[in-house]
Amino acid sequence: KLGRVFTGWVQRSFQSTQAATASQNTCAADDKATSPVPKDCPVCSYNEWDPLEEVIVGRAENACVPPFSVEVKANTYEKYWSFYQKFGGQSFPKDHLKKAIAEIEEMCNILKREGVTVKRPDPIDWSVKYKTPDFESTGMYAAMPRDILLVVGNEIIEAPMAWRARFFEYRAYRRLIKDYFNSGAKWTTAPKPTMADDLYDQDYPIRSVEDRHKLAAQGKFVTTEFEPCFDAADFIRAGRDIFVQRSQVTNYMGIEWMRRHLAPDYRVHTISFKDPNPMHIDATFNIIGPGLVLSNPDRPCHQIELFKKAGWTVVRPPVPLIPDDHPLWMSSKWLSMNVLMLDEKRVMVDANETSTQKMFENLGISTIKVNIRHANSLGGGFHCWTCDIRRRGTLQSYFD
Repeated sequence: KLGRVFTGWVQRSFQSTQAATASQNTCAADDKATSPVPKDCPVCSYNEWDPLEEVIVGRAENACVPPFSVEVKANTYEKYWSFYQKFGGQSFPKDHLKKAIAEIEEMCNILKREGVTVKRPDPIDWSVKYKTPDFESTGMYAAMPRDILLVVGNEIIEAPMAWRARFFEYRAYRRLIKDYFNSGAKWTTAPKPTMADDLYDQDYPIRSVEDRHKLAAQGKFVTTEFEPCFDAADFIRAGRDIFVQRSQVTNYMGIEWMRRHLAPDYRVHTISFKDPNPMHIDATFNIIGPGLVLSNPDRPCHQIELFKKAGWTVVRPPVPLIPDDHPLWMSSKWLSMNVLMLDEKRVMVDANETSTQKMFENLGISTIKVNIRHANSLGGGFHCWTCDIRRRGTLQSYFD
């Protein structure tokens, strides 16, 4: 009874302090809530292929190498471990960054020429050290908005992330998100993890690629189920159906949070792959159209028959052409399939990946060729470097 009295008092106090402001607002909150997508809201995207109208493109400026912690070790290749040990907390190679920045600027220019509105996060000094009650770290970058932001309808979901070096990455996007919120979008921030030691298997037994294969086959990951965590790039959208993988950065608690949050309008399906280093789904399983998906031949999907039975066409992309000596500090060569659909018949693809271009042309999809080879080194392709804010389309089901 005391609890109810106290709650009622708080509610009445809050309401009274807000009364003057509310009375002056001609658009009441209840009126806004009646429409699932407010008229003229700049945020609306349900899938990966409807005509792209507005996009956030990341920044390579001030990008720093993350400290070599257990979660970074589990997500990077052993040939680069000495690089992280030597340069953790410092800038990525300056000359390389300069070239990456120029590539992304040109990518933005091409998107604009294709009629797409481009927004950018704020530049931030990522070398600043920060400390919470549970850990300390330096930052990394705001290069990959797909990792931290997931747009579902008119809602922007801010991912909690799983790397300590990415804990404060959201700060680079807050100005943009507040603008979208003030224009009618929903804005949700998932529960922020403490990233305490208990979130990670501190003794994760990884020494080689063989170790990775064994652990992945056993369903063992560096992140535990201590608290929810996920990167937005482990989710990929197809209307009412959203697919996700349990990975090194996304745990089952994080998936369950998303499932409950999006129900009943959306169905979240967990799928898995033969992947020794699962981190982000979009270089393994990239949905590019209604009933059309790119499936990595090196990382086959264990549930692929579900898609085939639903009438989907499964395309196996060709082997990437990126040379062995090109640095890929945080990703595999399969960024070649990490493409951005501008609509069902236009795709942004790497200018160097001629075999991938031919694959799309055989599918009747015209290619917009852009070179971001140096930007690839920071861990992402076109899909990673972008977050589509608005696509011209409606919510549909492609599986019923």
